[in-house]
Amino acid sequence: MSRTAASPPAPVTTSPPRRRRQIRTQATPWLFAAPAVLFFSMFLIIPIGYAVYLSFRGFRIQGGGAFGRRVETFVGFDNYQAVFTDHEYLAGLGRTLLYGIVAVPSVLALALLFALLLDTPRVRARSFARTAIFLPYAVPGVIASLLWGFLYLPSTSPVNYVAGKLHAGPLDFFGYPTLYFALANIALWSGVGFNMVIIYTALRSISPSVYEAARIDGASELQIALRIKIPLVAPALVLTGLFSVIGTLQLYSEPATLRPVTTSISYTWVPLMKIYQEAFTNDDLGGAAAASVVLAVGILALSLLLLRVLQRRTFGDNA
Repeated sequence: MSRTAASPPAPVTTSPPRRRRQIRTQATPWLFAAPAVLFFSMFLIIPIGYAVYLSFRGFRIQGGGAFGRRVETFVGFDNYQAVFTDHEYLAGLGRTLLYGIVAVPSVLALALLFALLLDTPRVRARSFARTAIFLPYAVPGVIASLLWGFLYLPSTSPVNYVAGKLHAGPLDFFGYPTLYFALANIALWSGVGFNMVIIYTALRSISPSVYEAARIDGASELQIALRIKIPLVAPALVLTGLFSVIGTLQLYSEPATLRPVTTSISYTWVPLMKIYQEAFTNDDLGGAAAASVVLAVGILALSLLLLRVLQRRTFGDNA
């Protein structure tokens, strides 16, 4: 009696392979995010790293005498030491602080006021008013500065014309301390609409039942605004306040645009103007890079500090 040898079992195959599907599933999000990561690295990470690298570089004279050569070399923290001892840079920070004291509270207060007015019941032309308030934000800052600059000039200002007819004398919008209010007015005109939209969106997300319960209890519209709406939109106020502070520290286009029409604004009136002057006029890229790094680190530290303090005041100790 013959026996037949048992054949080995055939390997089990799956189609399509599970491993290939897992790799495809894990790689899909990265493929979608790849363009954003690429552009983020090209236009943010790499420039920041290059600026930090330049901040430790500087020019030195090698050889001495009439045949000395100007070469770029590593200078350590010399550029940072020069930044912290530069009186014009520090004075620009002080002027920016004074400007922010005028501009930031005014922008936030008007944005909140307009948002509350638009959110009141029975308001008419709400869509038109919202668009009209937001529209100046679409105007570029340089154009807005030129527009207001002509309105500030004594020879073209309608305000000065009316003041002259009333024998009130010409008004000097570019004098001190009026200049801070003149610059803050440009930020006010263009920044209120953006912040108003953020606050108004937060107001529209509140359930109407909250207002109905308050009205049943006899609360007026003013009481609802002060005791319900403003506390509930506190996160939006924190966000807009943080944006306003960052925008204030990055002030550049308004004073740089108005500088040719007045002698009250120097080439280094604010830190960014000082950085531009050092980089492209004085050819001191290392010093400009160090000043940029100091400004960026200061903005980051101040933003984190304000965010922490405002969150703690808004949400309590658990924030």
